[in-house]
Amino acid sequence: TNKEAKRVRTLGKVLFILYIFFLVYFLFLSDWYGREGVMEDYHYNLVLFREIKRFILYRNQLGTFAVFSNLFGNILIFMPYGYFLTMAGKRKSFFRTLFYSMGLSLGVEVMQLLTKVGSFDVDDILLAVAVEQAVAENHAAGNTDHDRGGQRDNDPYRRDAAGFFDRRRRGNAHKTHEDVRLTE
Repeated sequence: TNKEAKRVRTLGKVLFILYIFFLVYFLFLSDWYGREGVMEDYHYNLVLFREIKRFILYRNQLGTFAVFSNLFGNILIFMPYGYFLTMAGKRKSFFRTLFYSMGLSLGVEVMQLLTKVGSFDVDDILLAVAVEQAVAENHAAGNTDHDRGGQRDNDPYRRDAAGFFDRRRRGNAHKTHEDVRLTE
């Protein structure tokens, strides 16, 4: 129902705000993750896959915790973002989620660059956006009851990337989802 959909979105918004507070604390203030202040010699990575390769190649020297926290920590910490993003919003769109995911990830990395807490790494942006997008798409596909005011979304040709590529495979990329539905 519409009332239930509104409650789910409200809960999603509250959880989303709490999650953002957690991110800020964990990424910039927490002593547990080595955030004891500004680094004297700041490191950053602008080459895609450089840090991922380095952590894989030197995993024995770096240790299990360092490898796990760098490669999988970014995935785990940004996973809830994709979930809460789709839970809190009325409309779900591949590009909208991609835009917000990229914005959050880039914002975190730029803040790390400016505050010199942590390090700016394009690999972190790639990992975060990929996992946020995957979780959001998975959640949106499995939970569409609160789309469009509580009506179940059964339209396979939604105006997002998945619908576009599906139409393209069928040779209908120039048609809207209404046109495609009429021709099938």
